[in-house]
Amino acid sequence: MKTVLFYCPQMEALAKKIVVARPDEIELGSITWDRFKDGFPNIFVEDVQHAAKRRGIAFLASFDTPGDIFEQYAALHALPDYLEQSLQILLPYFPTGTMERVDELGQVATASTLASLLSSIPPSSGGPPELVIYDIHALGERHYFDRRYVKPRLESGIPLLKEQLAALEGFGTERPMIAFPDDGAWKRFHRKFPGYHDIVCQKVRDGDKRIVTVKEGNPAGRHVVIIDDLVQTGGTLHECRNTLVAAGAVAVSAYATHGVFPEESWRTFTDGSFANIWITDSCPKTAASVSGIAPFRVLSLAGSLAEVITD
Repeated sequence: MKTVLFYCPQMEALAKKIVVARPDEIELGSITWDRFKDGFPNIFVEDVQHAAKRRGIAFLASFDTPGDIFEQYAALHALPDYLEQSLQILLPYFPTGTMERVDELGQVATASTLASLLSSIPPSSGGPPELVIYDIHALGERHYFDRRYVKPRLESGIPLLKEQLAALEGFGTERPMIAFPDDGAWKRFHRKFPGYHDIVCQKVRDGDKRIVTVKEGNPAGRHVVIIDDLVQTGGTLHECRNTLVAAGAVAVSAYATHGVFPEESWRTFTDGSFANIWITDSCPKTAASVSGIAPFRVLSLAGSLAEVITD
């Protein structure tokens, strides 16, 4: 029996790629996403009773805005009522991850709030839903979820990048070096790159300015690939790139699983300063915007998600 994959509108392209990856095991479901005149969602899950009789149901989500969160949460909250099997929630990008802690009185840790919402989705007869997230911004956020009611599963897009690095080496170039913009990124990702030499950068304050310096490693004469979980405006990547070039790097590329790029800040990377910028299609609007535009290369999570669904 096939798993039925439902999806939000902005994830339609990725959902179709997932089905292409495993057509014998996954089929698309359909949800009508309308709105009433007052702007509130009017949602209808097509043929849900048929879908519920299948092996399981998965939902591919993208919480691009608070409004998107509410309407998709409403659909997710309703689905378990019909299921004989458990539900998989595929949320490649956990969007509140950069606001994960309270540093001073009055701050709101919205990552904890969103985790609480997802933890309140009712269980089906098959048990609590599984929540799949790729390269969550802070590993400690996994403890925000109530494991009695939701089962977080953390995946990574790094294997997709490693395929690209292997292709670079296949053209006879010297193996690139891997750079991390700070100690946090090094701690999270350096074990995923055995056999590669590391460079660790750090940010130091000079008055009101933050200056990026090379803390460890020597990039002279090498192609360097900067690794991080997400990129917002891209200021850190630009600063790291400038520092690495000043230290002798002959080329700089970058990878981030989640290319957020609010207000089309990706445009600052089209000046030729980076050899490659790899992102995944976890943020669908960005992926569509940069498709075919140098130096961006969009790596699809479709194959990985298909494996997760059919695992």
